[in-house]
Amino acid sequence: MTVTTHVNDALGRVQREQEHVSEKQSALDRFCDRVREVPAGSPRQPSATSRATAGGTASAMATYRRSDSSADRCRRVCEAFAETVAAAGLADGQESESLSTALRTELGDDVALALAPGTDGVFTPDVKQAVLAAATRRRTELRAMERALATEADSLRTAAAELDEVTDWLARTDETPLLELGFEALRERHETLTRHRARCERLARDRQRVLNGTTSHEAAAGVSHRALVASLYDGFPTDHPVLATVARLDGVCDDCQRAVRDHLTRRV
Repeated sequence: MTVTTHVNDALGRVQREQEHVSEKQSALDRFCDRVREVPAGSPRQPSATSRATAGGTASAMATYRRSDSSADRCRRVCEAFAETVAAAGLADGQESESLSTALRTELGDDVALALAPGTDGVFTPDVKQAVLAAATRRRTELRAMERALATEADSLRTAAAELDEVTDWLARTDETPLLELGFEALRERHETLTRHRARCERLARDRQRVLNGTTSHEAAAGVSHRALVASLYDGFPTDHPVLATVARLDGVCDDCQRAVRDHLTRRV
Protein backbone atom coordinates (compact mmCIF):
# COMPACT_ATOMS: atom_id res chain seq x y z
CA MET A 1 0.00 0.00 0.00
CA THR A 2 1.49 3.34 -1.08
CA VAL A 3 0.45 6.79 0.09
CA THR A 4 1.95 9.59 -1.98
CA THR A 5 3.35 12.41 0.12
CA HIS A 6 4.76 15.76 -1.01
CA VAL A 7 6.05 16.74 2.42
CA ASN A 8 9.70 15.90 1.74
CA ASP A 9 9.55 17.66 -1.61
CA ALA A 10 8.07 20.69 0.15
CA LEU A 11 10.95 20.62 2.65
CA GLY A 12 13.40 20.71 -0.23
CA ARG A 13 11.69 23.78 -1.62
CA VAL A 14 11.80 25.50 1.78
CA GLN A 15 15.51 24.77 2.13
CA ARG A 16 16.23 26.29 -1.29
CA GLU A 17 14.26 29.39 -0.31
CA GLN A 18 16.22 29.62 2.95
CA GLU A 19 19.45 29.65 0.95
CA HIS A 20 18.02 32.32 -1.35
CA VAL A 21 16.99 34.56 1.56
CA SER A 22 20.39 34.13 3.22
CA GLU A 23 22.14 35.13 -0.02
CA LYS A 24 19.96 38.21 -0.37
CA GLN A 25 20.69 39.31 3.19
CA SER A 26 24.41 39.03 2.52
CA ALA A 27 23.93 40.95 -0.72
CA LEU A 28 22.14 43.76 1.14
CA ASP A 29 25.04 43.97 3.58
CA ARG A 30 27.50 44.31 0.69
CA PHE A 31 25.26 46.90 -0.97
CA CYS A 32 25.11 49.02 2.19
CA ASP A 33 28.90 48.88 2.52
CA ARG A 34 29.30 50.17 -1.02
CA VAL A 35 26.67 52.89 -0.57
CA ARG A 36 28.51 54.18 2.49
CA GLU A 37 31.61 54.59 0.32
CA VAL A 38 29.80 56.90 -2.12
CA PRO A 39 30.18 60.53 -0.99
CA ALA A 40 26.97 62.50 -0.72
CA GLY A 41 26.96 65.89 -2.40
CA SER A 42 25.50 69.11 -1.04
CA PRO A 43 25.05 71.25 -4.14
CA ARG A 44 24.45 74.93 -3.51
CA GLN A 45 21.94 76.65 -5.68
CA PRO A 46 23.36 79.89 -7.16
CA SER A 47 21.90 83.06 -5.66
CA ALA A 48 19.72 85.38 -7.67
CA THR A 49 22.61 87.90 -7.93
CA SER A 50 25.11 85.34 -9.18
CA ARG A 51 22.65 84.08 -11.76
CA ALA A 52 22.18 87.62 -13.00
CA THR A 53 25.89 88.51 -13.17
CA ALA A 54 27.60 85.25 -14.05
CA GLY A 55 26.00 84.98 -17.42
CA GLY A 56 23.97 82.21 -18.91
CA THR A 57 26.88 80.09 -20.12
CA ALA A 58 28.79 80.03 -16.84
CA SER A 59 25.63 79.32 -14.89
CA ALA A 60 24.71 76.49 -17.24
CA MET A 61 28.21 74.98 -16.93
CA ALA A 62 28.06 75.09 -13.12
CA THR A 63 24.65 73.44 -13.13
CA TYR A 64 25.92 70.84 -15.57
CA ARG A 65 28.93 70.00 -13.38
CA ARG A 66 26.73 69.63 -10.32
CA SER A 67 24.26 67.42 -12.17
CA ASP A 68 27.02 65.37 -13.74
CA SER A 69 28.68 64.71 -10.36
CA SER A 70 25.38 63.77 -8.74
CA ALA A 71 24.40 61.56 -11.65
CA ASP A 72 27.74 59.76 -11.32
CA ARG A 73 27.10 59.09 -7.63
CA CYS A 74 23.59 57.81 -8.35
CA ARG A 75 25.01 55.63 -11.11
CA ARG A 76 27.56 54.15 -8.69
CA VAL A 77 24.79 53.30 -6.22
CA CYS A 78 22.69 51.71 -8.98
CA GLU A 79 25.68 49.68 -10.15
CA ALA A 80 26.30 48.52 -6.59
CA PHE A 81 22.67 47.44 -6.31
CA ALA A 82 22.76 45.60 -9.65
CA GLU A 83 25.93 43.72 -8.69
CA THR A 84 24.73 42.72 -5.22
CA VAL A 85 21.02 42.71 -4.40
CA ALA A 86 19.63 42.38 -7.93
CA ALA A 87 22.07 39.59 -8.78
CA ALA A 88 21.23 37.69 -5.59
CA GLY A 89 17.52 38.05 -6.29
CA LEU A 90 17.64 35.82 -9.35
CA ALA A 91 16.62 32.20 -9.03
CA ASP A 92 18.16 29.57 -11.31
CA GLY A 93 17.04 30.12 -14.87
CA GLN A 94 15.19 33.34 -14.04
CA GLU A 95 15.64 36.27 -16.37
CA SER A 96 16.78 39.55 -14.86
CA GLU A 97 14.16 42.25 -14.53
CA SER A 98 14.83 45.89 -15.26
CA LEU A 99 16.99 47.68 -12.73
CA SER A 100 14.25 50.20 -11.95
CA THR A 101 11.76 47.39 -11.28
CA ALA A 102 14.22 45.61 -9.01
CA LEU A 103 14.91 48.85 -7.13
CA ARG A 104 11.21 49.45 -6.58
CA THR A 105 10.67 45.88 -5.45
CA GLU A 106 13.54 45.82 -2.95
CA LEU A 107 13.89 49.43 -1.79
CA GLY A 108 10.58 51.12 -2.61
CA ASP A 109 9.31 53.66 -5.13
CA ASP A 110 10.83 56.74 -3.48
CA VAL A 111 14.37 55.39 -3.50
CA ALA A 112 14.01 54.07 -7.04
CA LEU A 113 12.84 57.48 -8.22
CA ALA A 114 15.64 59.30 -6.40
CA LEU A 115 18.28 57.12 -8.07
CA ALA A 116 16.68 56.86 -11.50
CA PRO A 117 18.72 58.30 -14.39
CA GLY A 118 17.16 61.19 -16.27
CA THR A 119 15.53 62.69 -13.20
CA ASP A 120 16.49 65.81 -11.26
CA GLY A 121 17.48 63.77 -8.23
CA VAL A 122 20.66 64.65 -6.36
CA PHE A 123 22.63 62.23 -4.19
CA THR A 124 22.43 64.33 -1.04
CA PRO A 125 23.01 63.10 2.51
CA ASP A 126 19.24 62.74 2.88
CA VAL A 127 19.03 60.55 -0.22
CA LYS A 128 21.97 58.46 0.97
CA GLN A 129 20.32 57.98 4.35
CA ALA A 130 17.04 57.06 2.67
CA VAL A 131 18.79 54.39 0.59
CA LEU A 132 20.48 52.89 3.66
CA ALA A 133 17.25 53.05 5.69
CA ALA A 134 15.32 51.27 2.91
CA ALA A 135 17.99 48.58 2.73
CA THR A 136 17.82 48.13 6.51
CA ARG A 137 14.02 47.80 6.39
CA ARG A 138 14.34 45.23 3.62
CA ARG A 139 16.84 43.28 5.69
CA THR A 140 14.43 43.29 8.63
CA GLU A 141 11.74 41.88 6.34
CA LEU A 142 14.13 39.17 5.20
CA ARG A 143 14.96 38.31 8.81
CA ALA A 144 11.25 37.84 9.47
CA MET A 145 11.05 35.70 6.33
CA GLU A 146 14.03 33.68 7.53
CA ARG A 147 12.29 32.96 10.84
CA ALA A 148 9.02 32.07 9.08
CA LEU A 149 10.88 29.65 6.81
CA ALA A 150 12.54 28.06 9.83
CA THR A 151 9.08 27.57 11.38
CA GLU A 152 7.84 26.01 8.15
CA ALA A 153 10.83 23.69 7.94
CA ASP A 154 10.34 22.54 11.56
CA SER A 155 6.64 21.93 10.91
CA LEU A 156 7.40 19.89 7.79
CA ARG A 157 10.09 17.80 9.49
CA THR A 158 7.83 17.00 12.45
CA ALA A 159 4.93 16.05 10.19
CA ALA A 160 7.14 13.98 7.88
CA ALA A 161 8.52 11.93 10.77
CA GLU A 162 5.05 11.06 12.08
CA LEU A 163 3.55 10.46 8.65
CA ASP A 164 6.42 8.12 7.76
CA GLU A 165 5.70 6.04 10.85
CA VAL A 166 2.09 5.60 9.77
CA THR A 167 2.87 4.84 6.12
CA ASP A 168 5.60 2.36 7.11
CA TRP A 169 3.18 0.58 9.42
CA LEU A 170 0.55 0.42 6.67
CA ALA A 171 3.08 -0.99 4.23
CA ARG A 172 4.17 -3.70 6.69
CA THR A 173 0.69 -4.77 7.74
CA ASP A 174 -0.58 -4.76 4.16
CA GLU A 175 1.69 -7.73 3.52
CA THR A 176 -0.49 -9.93 5.75
CA PRO A 177 -4.01 -10.60 4.39
CA LEU A 178 -6.85 -10.13 6.87
CA LEU A 179 -8.00 -13.71 6.29
CA GLU A 180 -4.79 -14.92 7.92
CA LEU A 181 -5.40 -12.98 11.12
CA GLY A 182 -7.21 -14.25 14.19
CA PHE A 183 -9.82 -12.32 16.14
CA GLU A 184 -7.34 -10.78 18.62
CA ALA A 185 -4.94 -9.79 15.84
CA LEU A 186 -7.81 -8.15 13.97
CA ARG A 187 -8.91 -6.29 17.09
CA GLU A 188 -5.35 -5.08 17.72
CA ARG A 189 -5.05 -3.88 14.14
CA HIS A 190 -8.33 -2.00 14.47
CA GLU A 191 -7.12 -0.27 17.64
CA THR A 192 -3.81 0.66 16.01
CA LEU A 193 -5.69 2.20 13.10
CA THR A 194 -7.74 4.20 15.58
CA ARG A 195 -4.54 5.57 17.12
CA HIS A 196 -3.15 6.43 13.70
CA ARG A 197 -6.33 8.29 12.80
CA ALA A 198 -6.10 10.21 16.06
CA ARG A 199 -2.51 11.06 15.16
CA CYS A 200 -3.66 12.35 11.77
CA GLU A 201 -6.26 14.52 13.47
CA ARG A 202 -3.65 15.94 15.83
CA LEU A 203 -1.23 16.62 12.96
CA ALA A 204 -3.98 18.51 11.12
CA ARG A 205 -4.69 20.66 14.20
CA ASP A 206 -0.99 21.37 14.73
CA ARG A 207 -0.57 22.32 11.10
CA GLN A 208 -3.55 24.67 11.20
CA ARG A 209 -2.01 26.44 14.21
CA VAL A 210 1.18 26.99 12.23
CA LEU A 211 -0.76 28.26 9.21
CA ASN A 212 -2.68 30.72 11.37
CA GLY A 213 0.49 32.22 12.80
CA THR A 214 2.44 35.35 11.94
CA THR A 215 6.21 35.71 12.25
CA SER A 216 7.93 39.04 12.89
CA HIS A 217 11.42 40.32 13.59
CA GLU A 218 12.09 43.15 16.03
CA ALA A 219 8.33 43.74 16.33
CA ALA A 220 8.18 44.63 12.64
CA ALA A 221 7.83 43.09 9.19
CA GLY A 222 5.18 40.52 10.10
CA VAL A 223 4.94 37.52 7.75
CA SER A 224 1.59 35.74 7.56
CA HIS A 225 2.29 32.03 7.41
CA ARG A 226 -0.64 31.37 5.10
CA ALA A 227 0.69 33.99 2.68
CA LEU A 228 4.15 32.44 2.92
CA VAL A 229 2.81 28.96 2.16
CA ALA A 230 0.76 30.25 -0.78
CA SER A 231 3.91 31.80 -2.25
CA LEU A 232 6.20 28.87 -1.46
CA TYR A 233 4.05 26.21 -3.04
CA ASP A 234 2.85 28.14 -6.06
CA GLY A 235 2.97 25.64 -8.93
CA PHE A 236 3.41 22.73 -6.49
CA PRO A 237 1.23 19.60 -6.88
CA THR A 238 -0.69 20.77 -3.80
CA ASP A 239 -0.96 24.09 -1.97
CA HIS A 240 -1.00 22.30 1.39
CA PRO A 241 1.38 19.31 1.32
CA VAL A 242 0.92 18.41 5.00
CA LEU A 243 -2.86 18.74 5.17
CA ALA A 244 -3.35 16.98 1.84
CA THR A 245 -1.16 14.07 2.93
CA VAL A 246 -2.86 13.84 6.32
CA ALA A 247 -6.29 13.77 4.67
CA ARG A 248 -5.26 11.01 2.25
CA LEU A 249 -3.64 9.00 5.02
CA ASP A 250 -6.67 9.33 7.27
CA GLY A 251 -8.83 8.14 4.37
CA VAL A 252 -6.63 5.09 3.88
CA CYS A 253 -6.78 4.28 7.60
CA ASP A 254 -10.57 4.67 7.50
CA ASP A 255 -10.85 2.22 4.59
CA CYS A 256 -8.62 -0.24 6.42
CA GLN A 257 -10.72 0.01 9.56
CA ARG A 258 -13.88 -0.69 7.60
CA ALA A 259 -12.31 -3.81 6.16
CA VAL A 260 -11.09 -4.95 9.59
CA ARG A 261 -14.52 -4.33 11.16
CA ASP A 262 -16.13 -6.38 8.41
CA HIS A 263 -13.85 -9.32 9.24
CA LEU A 264 -14.41 -8.88 12.99
CA THR A 265 -18.17 -8.98 12.47
CA ARG A 266 -17.88 -12.18 10.50
CA ARG A 267 -15.73 -13.80 13.18
CA VAL A 268 -18.30 -12.94 15.88
